[in-house]
Amino acid sequence: MAAARASGKTATLNELGLTAAGGASARVTGLTVDSRYVENGNLFAALPGSKVHGGRFIPQALEAGAGAILTDSEGARMHAQLLRESSAAVIVAEDPRQVLAYAAALWWGAQPEVMAAVTGTNGKTSVATFTRQIWARLGHDACNFGTTGVEGAWEAPLSHTTPEPITLHRVLAEAARAGVTHGCMEASSHGLAQRRLDGVQLRAAGFTNFTQDHLDYHATFEEYFEAKAGLFRRLLSPEGVAVVNLDGHRGGDMAQIAVDRGIQVLGVGRSDRAQLRMKSHRYESDGQILRFGWDGRDYQVHLPLIGGFQAENVLVAAGLAIGTGESPEAVFETLSDLDTVRGRMQLVAQRENGAAVFVDYAHTPDAVSTALKALRPHVMGRLVAIVGAGGDRDATKRPLMGQAAAENADLVFVTDDNPRTEDPATIRQAVLMGAPEAIEVGDRAEAILRGVDALGPGDALLIAGKGHETGQIVGTAVYPFDDAEQASVAVAALDGRLA
Repeated sequence: MAAARASGKTATLNELGLTAAGGASARVTGLTVDSRYVENGNLFAALPGSKVHGGRFIPQALEAGAGAILTDSEGARMHAQLLRESSAAVIVAEDPRQVLAYAAALWWGAQPEVMAAVTGTNGKTSVATFTRQIWARLGHDACNFGTTGVEGAWEAPLSHTTPEPITLHRVLAEAARAGVTHGCMEASSHGLAQRRLDGVQLRAAGFTNFTQDHLDYHATFEEYFEAKAGLFRRLLSPEGVAVVNLDGHRGGDMAQIAVDRGIQVLGVGRSDRAQLRMKSHRYESDGQILRFGWDGRDYQVHLPLIGGFQAENVLVAAGLAIGTGESPEAVFETLSDLDTVRGRMQLVAQRENGAAVFVDYAHTPDAVSTALKALRPHVMGRLVAIVGAGGDRDATKRPLMGQAAAENADLVFVTDDNPRTEDPATIRQAVLMGAPEAIEVGDRAEAILRGVDALGPGDALLIAGKGHETGQIVGTAVYPFDDAEQASVAVAALDGRLA
């Protein structure tokens, strides 16, 4: 619920860093962006939206007893006469989303002492989770916040990768009061563009990579990059540490943005400029051997993780831990104990013939390509892929999804992946344009069954797209569906292990 209320709690506008027109004062009893949840004395934030301006709902908020209205000049003009006649305080801001975020931070008044955030098209969940695991193994009460909810020393669900600021600052405050001292957040491009993270006091920020995604929301590729760059241009203080994967596309640009603000950069990757430099991999059936350099010394660790790209994620996480004050040597000692992130190159089932089934959240062309290429060295036989594309999202990437699978797998099944309000067959046809030799199977459960059935000794199946998700969105309804569970059922049925 996008509202902040606490029994008996009030705050003046001044205490929330707000200044009302004409010097009006008000004692606020809560914050909300939804007029349906306004209670007497609340501050209602009437924010500009991609489809509807929240100013449309100012009359309902005032009728429900709002004591203050926060909006921009457009919102204020919508009901100028009504606002003049109202006793509510009116705060007009050039960037009301940012103002709301800082007010929410002051309202809730607490967050874990050590906070870090990571952005990038792919790898955010893995980096945030690995960072939390490193901190935990070093004795800290730590959490990661993002796509998989709040995980770690304190747990809670989240409805968005980066929640809107009222929810975000409430969750951070609850985590801090539960004893959490360290937190690592995923910073989505939507969350950054909409100022959801403003007010979070970051000691370090990370960047993984930059590839095509979310062009249904961002008008251009450059706008998408600038949204992510906000983590370093605006949020990370000059006293913080920027941990940047220099191997990733635009990594050098992101590092320069940090340098231009006087922020210390800790580079990661194979580049000679990287302080945490990856030197070599050796793939094994149950993971990989990683050799890397730091401060003139070489280190070697066994990572119990499948996929070479996970080595990059691990080093970004290690950089974030170092950037927030941990001893590098102590951090490196934890790496061999890291656990696979749920839904990220996760081994979910194995057939009696030794063939393995993996689930991965890869839902962009680059992520599909990266995941399959990373899995290939671990596989002796054929690589089978199941891929789809979501409805009501960037349609230009659909044939690219099919192409990424076709170029990197030996056998491809194209199926449904959250078609939402679009025609599933139309989405599949777009994906098939990039993979004309693929087998089309609309029903996702059947596609998984057929993919598992195709596995011979030494083969592996990658089910891409949904990862940790436990629902399939068809129309506006969410139906229970778990790729990992379906894979286990398929293996049990085909190997005769079902009762």
